[in-house]
Amino acid sequence: IIGTPLHSALRVVVPPNECIESSGWSVTSSHGGNAVGTVTLALVLFLDAVRMKFDRSASEWLVPSLVLGPGTILCLLLVATATHFLFGTGVATSILVGAILSSTDPVVVRDIVRDQRIPGAVRESLKVEAATNDLVVLPIVLVTIALTKARASTLGEWAVLFGKLLVLGPAIGFAVGALGAWLMTRLDRRYGIRREYQALFGMGLVFASYTAAVAAGGDGFLASFAAGAAIAALDLELCDCFLEFGDATAEMIMLFTFILFGAVLTTLVGTVPVGAALALAAITLFFARPAAVAIVLRKATVSASARWFIAWFGPRGLASLLLALLVVQARLPGAEAILAIVGVVVTVSVVLHGVSATPLAGWYAQRVASETLAEERVSTATDLLRGDPRAGEDTLRIEPRELARQLEGPSPPLVLDVRSRSSYARDPQGIPGDVHVPPDEIENWAAVPGSSPQKFFVPLVA
Repeated sequence: IIGTPLHSALRVVVPPNECIESSGWSVTSSHGGNAVGTVTLALVLFLDAVRMKFDRSASEWLVPSLVLGPGTILCLLLVATATHFLFGTGVATSILVGAILSSTDPVVVRDIVRDQRIPGAVRESLKVEAATNDLVVLPIVLVTIALTKARASTLGEWAVLFGKLLVLGPAIGFAVGALGAWLMTRLDRRYGIRREYQALFGMGLVFASYTAAVAAGGDGFLASFAAGAAIAALDLELCDCFLEFGDATAEMIMLFTFILFGAVLTTLVGTVPVGAALALAAITLFFARPAAVAIVLRKATVSASARWFIAWFGPRGLASLLLALLVVQARLPGAEAILAIVGVVVTVSVVLHGVSATPLAGWYAQRVASETLAEERVSTATDLLRGDPRAGEDTLRIEPRELARQLEGPSPPLVLDVRSRSSYARDPQGIPGDVHVPPDEIENWAAVPGSSPQKFFVPLVA
């Protein structure tokens, strides 16, 4: 089940004996580099889509909407403009570089989003951005490539071209993901399939959706994303072992891919003006990204520390290199230069963000520990961006005497101490038996099975 789709996918994407060579270097090296890059990007897109929460209310889509809207588009336009003036590139090449460098990498910020010292709303904002902005970046890259290579001349031919690219591939991927997950669930209920085989079946869904879409003339990467989105949108069951196995597999493949790209980039850096590439890296990291974040957070009720923290941690990493590889695979004019430029920016980003992650996280955590910041009073990124204007409204209050009476009763309520970290650190004493949960972690705490009792609880705020 696994070997055939994977083998077919690699044959479809990279025909034998096709590689792009320049100045003695080879991107594909017997199509191995392309194969690894293709597998990595398809798997990452699938996993990102599976984790999307389609059961949110309309207001909870505020963060993805802002990230996918003005945030990503503004960053793309600023980087594309800088690329044009620094390198003298055309419109298509500038847009490609802008789109590729607008993709943020969740791997580089993984330790940040797992650091419990950082307020939950800030961590969720970074996590949502890293997981969803490829949803707008990837189509822009694919459409730009298609427009550059297309030989269509009539409206009907353009309609067919974009129909295959933006409709056919996602439709096939959605069908494969939905049917495959449903079939796996039925077989597991009937025969009790072992977890390790279910994990492998999940990998098969990724490759099957990619292969089916490419074979039909559609785009395999959008199909892989649609397959994962089908599982999330239809609330189909997928063994959690697949997510664990998929994450571990993706990290191993990404490490290997980084090594391959590193070997290629060492021979490519000299093909572009290094000074201009470093200037583009500075503009991308220190101007374009902060400007985009400033627009997204313009109405947010957050501290200045949180604004700078979110603005800085938008690293460029393997996702950008994989998108650049799509341009190389398409054999566009100047593809090697695009990969070299992106490689320089990614290298600078990985070094700067990698070196600064621990000290900046520690600095921000000290701010959180020393005073109550605005972002600590909300538990989701949506409330953070909205400013949570409803906070404090419709708050039910209880008299101390009534609370004491209920606590002495046969079914006492659970008392939550929702003071901020700094307030609790100054005075950890509370009501006997209470549970301290920072206000930005309430929803995560309640979502853990068995943590929230059926009977009501009373939050304690000091």
